[in-house]
Amino acid sequence: MSTTRRAVRPQPRPSRSQVRRARRRRARLRRTALLAITLASVVLLTIAVFRSGDDEPTENDAAPAVPTPAVVESSIAPPMSEAPLAPPEVVEKGDGKWTYAPGDGERHGKAGQLMRYRVAVEGGIEQDIEEFTAAVEGVFADERGWTAGKQWRLQRVGKGESHDFTVYLASPKTRTVLCASDDTFTSCRNGEKVVINLARWLLGIEDYGAGLDVYRQYVINHESGHALGHGHELCPKKGEQAPVMQQQTLGMHGCEANAWPYPDGKKYYSGPQGEY
Repeated sequence: MSTTRRAVRPQPRPSRSQVRRARRRRARLRRTALLAITLASVVLLTIAVFRSGDDEPTENDAAPAVPTPAVVESSIAPPMSEAPLAPPEVVEKGDGKWTYAPGDGERHGKAGQLMRYRVAVEGGIEQDIEEFTAAVEGVFADERGWTAGKQWRLQRVGKGESHDFTVYLASPKTRTVLCASDDTFTSCRNGEKVVINLARWLLGIEDYGAGLDVYRQYVINHESGHALGHGHELCPKKGEQAPVMQQQTLGMHGCEANAWPYPDGKKYYSGPQGEY
């Protein structure tokens, strides 16, 4: 059985014009592809630049706003200031009985007449005999006190011993008895009795210009000064120290508080004789 073969017709060769057109198409495609690649590269580069620029702030970038901290009111109340201390209570009338400092004390002063004194505290006024005695002896031992003038020496003695005067701490009502006066405000000296008013000992006076300790020193020296023969004196001049024998309890009259007869330890400081 025989097979019949068809003859294969050869493909015709393209013409020159066809070749030129094909070349131009391929060139256009290459240019288009190159342009597309170039544009894509530019776009990607631009995006990268913008992204890198956003990473760091420039001078024109506004700083991020810092949130203002909220004010939170404390629920803890501030500590309350301490209430001022109430003034000590003054017993207006003691029991009229006396406790005396026992034994003999040290002699104070280098020259002059020896003056012996006792110290006593009234019962019922809630004051300690040892504390009051220490205060009195401390004043008499001070180099600015009455012994500085070398006219007097001072020594404390016990209850039953010979003495020249007694320093009493008495309630205001008992003070009227010892001083033979209705005055319940001031202290006094009556004969050999040097009477310190409890009210003045605890409270001092208003507008004194110095502390209570200074006033206490003053009142001991003032009333004891009477027992040593000194009378009242006046403020010598406004702004100067008050003489210890000035009635400072009744006001300063322009002078400054002073507790000592010899403030410099050498010279007696005085003012004109007189009373307020």
